[in-house]
Amino acid sequence: MFKKILIANRGEIALRVQRACREMGIKAVMVYSEADRDAKYVRLADESVCIGPAASGQSYLSMPAIISAAEVTDAEAIHPGYGFLSENADFAERVEQSGFTFIGPSPESIRLMGDKVSAKQAMIRAGVPCVPGSDGALPDDPVIIKRTAKAVGYPVIIKAAGGGGGRGMRVVHTEAALLHAVQTTKAEAGAAFGNPEVYMEKFLQNPRHIEIQVMADTHRNAVYLGERDCSMQRRHQKVIEEAPAPGIPRRLIEKIGERCAAACKKIGYRGAGTFEFLFENGEFYFIEMNTRVQVEHPVTEWITGVDIVRTQIAVAAGEKLPFTQRQIQLRGHAIEVRINAEDAYKFTPSPGRITTWHMPGGPGVRVDSHAYANYFVPPNYDSMIGKIIVHGDTREQALARMRTALAETVIEGIKTNIPLHRELMVDASFVTGGTNIHYLEEWLSQRER
Repeated sequence: MFKKILIANRGEIALRVQRACREMGIKAVMVYSEADRDAKYVRLADESVCIGPAASGQSYLSMPAIISAAEVTDAEAIHPGYGFLSENADFAERVEQSGFTFIGPSPESIRLMGDKVSAKQAMIRAGVPCVPGSDGALPDDPVIIKRTAKAVGYPVIIKAAGGGGGRGMRVVHTEAALLHAVQTTKAEAGAAFGNPEVYMEKFLQNPRHIEIQVMADTHRNAVYLGERDCSMQRRHQKVIEEAPAPGIPRRLIEKIGERCAAACKKIGYRGAGTFEFLFENGEFYFIEMNTRVQVEHPVTEWITGVDIVRTQIAVAAGEKLPFTQRQIQLRGHAIEVRINAEDAYKFTPSPGRITTWHMPGGPGVRVDSHAYANYFVPPNYDSMIGKIIVHGDTREQALARMRTALAETVIEGIKTNIPLHRELMVDASFVTGGTNIHYLEEWLSQRER
């Protein structure tokens, strides 16, 4: 096992990884930007290194700064968390070439699954169902583009091969709008991701967003840890996540889960990963794989009893998975809400100093956050400042616990999206379960009228 790990991230995930290290008797090195100098995890660290100014391009995205910090502190491994460099194959490669262990998949796996075209082709070969669409990247020939769209059937969606986070995609309803949409998406993709390739898929009208959590080691063992429903989204950004997914038969989950675990073995995957699917009319369609720990990993931890971050570290150190598929038993129901420093309904960021910070407690309540009273939320990064996660024996009990937890939560000095979550927890459609990915945006537009 490692003696010292450098955590190349910030915010709640930095604290989460630090806690796992503490529990395992591993020293944690924290890197931080000047804007995060007063962060809780920096103060709690065994060692900490300032790697640059507030701008993430000069700090958390600076590969030389992070690797230098690992060298000067004699760290043995680097945990990238999520976001920033966590899915950057070049970074994973540089970490390993510099003599450190990257706590994540191999650079080859990140590259394969990071390009949406190669990922889809790999999944088709592995027997994972995919959304009908183009066979690889779209060519420049307008005749072939139109023919492909006709075969797939309108509406179609044009997606950037190197895209992510809801960027680089455009829905097309008619042939007249097709070629312009392809050219515009290509230009955007080239500018945003350095890769102008785009591909085409059938646009599903009312799907749910269901993901399968996997974990694999270097000894050809791979398991799936149930599913999560992440359909409550705004602009492709998740707002609420839960596990298991309401109303989907277990036999369907088991079938797709087994295929995901088999795909991991086929591509030689290691570590934590998430297969993301659109689910419509009883069918799963693969859309992408996240080759890192997810923001919503706590709901899976709670229903399976598996510590995903601890297992990530153990697998990276060469250990075998400490459980088999048969040992994974799902217990109860878990729900997570993301706490963002933003206006609850306009979604404008609200950085600033937190004057009051009171988090909920009680049975089945977990809070993952790096914030505290008098903490200054910097304007330089993502607005998420924490997560409230609840667990109950049933979905009904989990919902009741979340309502209680949100009622107890007091954050003053900045605006947060807590009022939005309080409303959604009593919304009839959400309480019933099974809402699609468009539901929240439609709900918000109705609310504005």
